[in-house]
Amino acid sequence: MTTDTAAIKHVSSSEGVAADELKQFIERIERLEEEKAAVSGDIKEVFAELKGRGFDVKAVRSILAIRKQDHSERTEREAILELYLQALGMAA
Repeated sequence: MTTDTAAIKHVSSSEGVAADELKQFIERIERLEEEKAAVSGDIKEVFAELKGRGFDVKAVRSILAIRKQDHSERTEREAILELYLQALGMAA
């Protein structure tokens, strides 16, 4: 008996414990996927409203990305960007 076959027999055992547990995991993941889709739709609506009010969506997305960064990580990234801009003669 191969490992896959053994696993299948274990999942479909007469007790059904493993099968029930697997089913619970699957249903939990499905519920979370539904919630994720709903939240994603809500975020799209907020961006549409933001755009409708005249805000620049790309700039807001950049701000969101910056806010996720650790302060030291952001400082380092900004220093590297400034160095590169200077090297290319693009610094302000």
